[in-house]
Amino acid sequence: MKIRDVVYSVGRSAFMNKDLAAIKGGAKPNGSIFDGEPVLPGFTRVMQPGIVISVMFILEDGSIAHGDCADVILTGYAGRDPLFRAEDHLDYLRGEIREQLIGRDISTFSALAESMDSHRHEGKRLHTAVRYGLTQALLSAAALSNRITMAEVVAKEYGCAISDSPIPILASIHKDDEGQLDRMVLKRIALLPHASFQVVERDIGLKGEKLVAYAAHLSKRIREIRDPDYQPRLHFDVYGTLGELFGSDIDALTDYIGKVSEAASPFKVLIESPLIAKTQDQQIETFLKIRAALKRKGIEVGIIADEWANTLEDIKRFANEDAADFVQIKTPDLGGINNSIEAVLYCKAQGMGCCLGGTANETDISARVTTNIALATKPDFMLSKPGLGGDEAVMIQTNEMARTLALIDWGIRAS
Repeated sequence: MKIRDVVYSVGRSAFMNKDLAAIKGGAKPNGSIFDGEPVLPGFTRVMQPGIVISVMFILEDGSIAHGDCADVILTGYAGRDPLFRAEDHLDYLRGEIREQLIGRDISTFSALAESMDSHRHEGKRLHTAVRYGLTQALLSAAALSNRITMAEVVAKEYGCAISDSPIPILASIHKDDEGQLDRMVLKRIALLPHASFQVVERDIGLKGEKLVAYAAHLSKRIREIRDPDYQPRLHFDVYGTLGELFGSDIDALTDYIGKVSEAASPFKVLIESPLIAKTQDQQIETFLKIRAALKRKGIEVGIIADEWANTLEDIKRFANEDAADFVQIKTPDLGGINNSIEAVLYCKAQGMGCCLGGTANETDISARVTTNIALATKPDFMLSKPGLGGDEAVMIQTNEMARTLALIDWGIRAS
């Protein structure tokens, strides 16, 4: 099966882009937005709506393969590519890239995905968002060509075994929406709430009191309404705010993590990005110190790396140095989804935990594609996406897993 034509459209992502440099630099919260001047290139406001470029391959038999180019919420920060803007990419996508893809055989995925992921335009690699969307469409096309699921394509080409049960989901929801929390508990979501703790004074408290109180409230509410056997893990993404609060005092920082863990009892706690260092070397060095201190003190909290673990090579380094308990494989940051596939498999081979993540700033298409990848590669858990509504993302991913597993089972029985 070959690609007959390539069509693009510009649409909306499920969330927003935020200029984290401006937020860390003092932009003032104003409801759900921020007042202040943007700092990072491409931003016209500190917080602005995200966009996507949808990729559609028209195949020889008339079927259509889909992928969506999207970037993360906190784009252009900590080594990431700059803000994704459609006007920067449409001309060469409709010209050079379309011409390269027309007539290509798409019966297999990995080789063509690697070729597209490494492609250079005017001497530079394509934006991670572009590589992300193009390779989604390539996986979709390979599945259509072979009349199998995307999970089966990945399993066949990368030599992995598809999970026989759904992958646990980390529900990403607004921390102040009690209704969302209740619904996730009633739906027995494995990990929650992810939330967003980006500003020390607003989210953590100048003495750390707000996060501790939130963890205690969360624990209390879950225990009030849960099924007796429901035991989720509590996940807090703190965007480096603990490093801002405690500076280089690792002892004080880890003691504080212990307080959060106590407040969250009886539920186990995961902390993502306790600090964001200025370089990757500093990030790894400090994470190693944090993990060693937690172990010494007997504090059972998992530490998750996100910032500075942006590429396949970055993730391999974190895994090789055992710098975290888990790494979030933030799929749009890795560019081609072939890199996300390899990242999960590498972490598993090294004995390091991983979340096949992403961002609220994605789409239903990218969520479905990466859900198939999760079934094939079996990360420890995956992040709910798109959006921060919880219900919609969990619905998309849960149903995609159920449909895919049912079709695979049918295929096995039919053969």
